[in-house]
Amino acid sequence: GAPGCSGSRSLPFEFERSRSESSGDEDDDEDDEEEEMEEEELEGDPGARFGTDDGELDSDDDRERMINLAELTPYILCSICKGYFIDATTITECLHTFCKSCIVRHFYYSNRCPKCNIVVHQTQPLYNIRLDRQLQDIVYKLVVNLEEREKKQMHDFYKERGLEVPKPAVPQPVPVSRGRPRKVLGSVFRIPPELDISILLEFIGANEGTGNFKPLEKKFVRVSGEATIGHVEKFLRRKMDLDPTCQVDIICGDHLLEHYQTLREIRQAIGESAVQ
Repeated sequence: GAPGCSGSRSLPFEFERSRSESSGDEDDDEDDEEEEMEEEELEGDPGARFGTDDGELDSDDDRERMINLAELTPYILCSICKGYFIDATTITECLHTFCKSCIVRHFYYSNRCPKCNIVVHQTQPLYNIRLDRQLQDIVYKLVVNLEEREKKQMHDFYKERGLEVPKPAVPQPVPVSRGRPRKVLGSVFRIPPELDISILLEFIGANEGTGNFKPLEKKFVRVSGEATIGHVEKFLRRKMDLDPTCQVDIICGDHLLEHYQTLREIRQAIGESAVQ
C-alpha cells in the first residue's frame, strides 16, 4: 500500500547497518562511521545533496567574457593598407579579405592575391571578388564611430570636388506570396512557323438538335498549310464524336471544298480573309 512505500526505502539501509554491527571487522566499523559523517554533511548542506552550490549560480552578465579589441584586430585589418576593413571584399579563390579600394588598386598591376600569391584570374581578377557585408557589419560594430567617420570623409570628398554625394542603396522589399508560387510565363506565346494557317470553324446548315454530336470546345484552330480538307474533316469527326454514317460538308464562303485540297491552296485561290 501507499503507507508502506516510505518505509520500504529505509529497509536496505537498516539491513546494511545490522549486518555491519554483527561483523567484528574494524574496517567495516570505520566505513560505517564515514558513511554516517557523510550523511550528516548532506543533511546540513541541502545544496550539496543535489550537486548545487549557490556560489556557482552566477548571472549571465557575470559569465560574459570581456574581450579586448586588440585580440580581434588581426582579423579585421586589411593587410594592404594596415587599416580596418572598409567595404570588405573577399577573393573567392582563396577567401582572403581586403578593403575594396585596396584590392581593386592592387589588381591594376597584378593578378595574384597579395596574401597567398595565388593566381586569382589569368586576365580578369576582378571577376573573382565579392563584397562581404556581414564581415563589414561586424567591423562597424566592433570599432566605435568607424562607420560615421567613413561617411563623413566620403561626404567631404564629393563636396570638395562639386560632385553629387551618392545615396546608399536601399534594399527593395521582397513581396511575400501566399500559397503555391505561380509559374511565370513568357509575355508572348511564340507560334511555330510551320503552323501558318488560322481557321475559324462554325457549325451551320443542319437544324439544331439533328443527330447526336458534341459541340466544339474551341473553334479557333492553328494548323499547317499542308493539311487537306480531309484532315479537317477527320479532326471534326473526332472532336464532335460524329457517327461514321453522318455526312460532313466543309464550306469556305460560297465554295464547297474537296477533300484533296490543301489549306494553302485554298488561301491562295480565295484569299486569306476568306479562310473560314
